[in-house]
Amino acid sequence: MAKIDIIPAIDIIEGKCVRLSQGDYDQKKVYNEDPCEVALMFQDAGITRLHCVDLDGAKAKHIVNYKVLEKIASRTNLVIDFGGGLKSDDDLRIAFECGAAMVTGGSIAVKDPDTFLKWIDKFGADRIILGADAKDGKIAVSGWQETTSQDLVPFIGSFKQRGISKVICTDIARDGMLQGPSVDLYKQILSEYNDLYLIASGGVSSIDDIHRLDEAGVPAVITGKAIYEGYIKLADLAAFIG
Repeated sequence: MAKIDIIPAIDIIEGKCVRLSQGDYDQKKVYNEDPCEVALMFQDAGITRLHCVDLDGAKAKHIVNYKVLEKIASRTNLVIDFGGGLKSDDDLRIAFECGAAMVTGGSIAVKDPDTFLKWIDKFGADRIILGADAKDGKIAVSGWQETTSQDLVPFIGSFKQRGISKVICTDIARDGMLQGPSVDLYKQILSEYNDLYLIASGGVSSIDDIHRLDEAGVPAVITGKAIYEGYIKLADLAAFIG
């Protein structure tokens, strides 16, 4: 019985639905001028979750595309997690007021962990997702423009001790490359923290990749480019939905 949760991604630049390759803003492809159209397409296919990233916000270090979030949240029933440049209590207030059910913090957890931990205490671990993005096993921040010296697995563990239960983990080298997800990496993380709601992200290229993640016990997967490029048909996801 399939049990992995399918979470399509909508990445936003200048209000449009785009995808990058390996986080490179110079490798941008616009898929739709109106992200809400894309969200409605996902909802019509039976999808219930959505991962929404404000790429302008990630660069600007504050929320930018909140109007897009508000439009999607008001016109669909999707449970949306929203991230990209969220740095302040005001950013979170705007995201939640515009309809995000959850927010993702990545760079903030590295650069200002006290604020991130305060968010967990204030809003609850069910509404705050840790973004753990890695390049060669090291945490990367600031829209992946900057790699730190922190190792991925202990980094996740440090926040799990403080209450985090949901983590989006992206292997940057695979993101947008359609070369398959880092199944072994996710197995390693789950072997350390088996009750973690780990959301795999990056590299998904086919429905077989999703089956592999499911068989590995990964609780959820984010997929974007594979859907937009037609490698995965929404109808193919029916086995994982409902």
